[in-house]
Amino acid sequence: MESSALTSPQFTTAATPLRFRTPPLKLHRNTVTFKSPAKYSVRTSAASGNDSAVTLFDYGAGNVQTPEDILNAKRLIFPGVGAFAAMMDVINQNGMADALRTYIEKDRPFLGICLGLQLLFESSEENGPVKGLGLIPGVVGRFDSSNGCRVPHIGWNALQTKKDSVILDDVANRHVYFVHSYRAVPSKENEEWVSSTCNYGIDFISSIRRGNVHAVQFHPEKSGDVGLSILRKFLLPNSSKTKKPFEGKATKLAKRVIACLDVRTNDNGDLVVTKGDQYDVREQTKENEVRNLGKPVELAGQYYLDGADEVSFLNITGFRDFPLGDLPMLQILKYTSENVFVPLTVGGGIRDFTDANGRHYTSLEVASEYFRSGADKISIGSDAVYAAEEYIKTGIKTGKSSLEQISRVYGNQAVVVSIDPRRQYLTSPYEIGFKSVKVTNPGPNGEEYAWYQCTVNGGREGRPIGAYELAKAVEELGAGEILLNCIDCDGQGKGFDIDLIKLISDAVSIPVIASSGAGTVGHFSEVFSQTNASAALAAGIFHRKEVPIQAVKDHLLKEGIEVRM
Repeated sequence: MESSALTSPQFTTAATPLRFRTPPLKLHRNTVTFKSPAKYSVRTSAASGNDSAVTLFDYGAGNVQTPEDILNAKRLIFPGVGAFAAMMDVINQNGMADALRTYIEKDRPFLGICLGLQLLFESSEENGPVKGLGLIPGVVGRFDSSNGCRVPHIGWNALQTKKDSVILDDVANRHVYFVHSYRAVPSKENEEWVSSTCNYGIDFISSIRRGNVHAVQFHPEKSGDVGLSILRKFLLPNSSKTKKPFEGKATKLAKRVIACLDVRTNDNGDLVVTKGDQYDVREQTKENEVRNLGKPVELAGQYYLDGADEVSFLNITGFRDFPLGDLPMLQILKYTSENVFVPLTVGGGIRDFTDANGRHYTSLEVASEYFRSGADKISIGSDAVYAAEEYIKTGIKTGKSSLEQISRVYGNQAVVVSIDPRRQYLTSPYEIGFKSVKVTNPGPNGEEYAWYQCTVNGGREGRPIGAYELAKAVEELGAGEILLNCIDCDGQGKGFDIDLIKLISDAVSIPVIASSGAGTVGHFSEVFSQTNASAALAAGIFHRKEVPIQAVKDHLLKEGIEVRM
């Protein structure tokens, strides 16, 4: 995994009904509320002697407890997003490592998630080698991007079950959600532990099971109904037995279909979902009101039910003067995360700023508030452009930019850079010092070439940097994913800018999300078959119900393109 800010661990035993946000899943009297992959909260009350009580090892919460909290747990969940070395430092310093080993060696009910799986191995190459808990033979290594795999491994990949795993009994060959850069590889020495594998360039361990001890590399809390089923089976192992396990048809990493909600304040002060035409979100009427396409929480919930693989919020109001005053947007994230069990991304106004009282807030503090409210990834736009320009000019990574700060703490898989370029036509590829392409459709004066000029401030200001140069720079600065827009195509419904998407997706080794211009189901298959885009995003055609998400996925399946169903 990537780096994460870790403090002392906190243990909480839940003795109120156990819920995975909504719909509420009441398990006797115990309740856990899962937040984002990096954060978990537990409703607390006095511990009970109930064997189904759940102890959640929340290592980043800050309240020091004792190793006895682990040893006395009836059922222990160890979630994890962060750096292997930092996590081992925390649990070693607080005496938790030995307690964890003892708990697991006694075959007590245990579920590790993501880093919670990796720490069980002997060591990791991440900032290392670093010794792990040493319970499972093997070394955790980084994915190799030289074989064409994009790192981080982000998205919905297929599980191949290897043995009876109890919690995976009815999810064979189904897609689950992964987001990580490091993995453990199956071997003869650890084969007794491996309950499922996944392929991403190589076969890696996606879950382990021995007795009552389980751990998964993927995020069940972000894997939709499949993930909720896995959590139910761990928490209530005898509550539901599937007579005939459902065999899915997933075989590999799926292409993602993302629903984007542009959110802004309308003239009445309400947050609404809108959609622009080349970034203009006002109706072309006498009133010139903000285009209102619905309520954000309701639409996000519907898109989750419709099969969206991710939901992205772009706050185009941005609260540029006081991002942490954006209480309505924070509430939208909280309410959405209670109903939507796929990854949530939010962008808009994430930067350093000073409020009216002179108090300075870092971009990391702003992003942290969004993460605490339920976001899984944050999207940075203008601030990333400025950081890239400075980096290209000096060749120095200062570590002070928003992009660097947030990726260092939360990991590059949590940071998306949104690129907003305009096409600038050229008569010759040597006309300008930025990377250009030969365009499929000539310009207005027959120009055969173009470069893509990046913009800031919602497309209102052009900058002296190209999309190609920006993409390469932000990858080096720590971006884990690129959201690639095209102002020329926005709202036109004529298809994605294939020339642009091919240029950028061929240039970087991190995932690229194609955006702007989708109008038909055919546009999705076109971008996936002609470029290396990992995902495709749309907004207006989903909001106006012109093209349902399920219709997109049905079409992609018919075209032989793997998607999550």
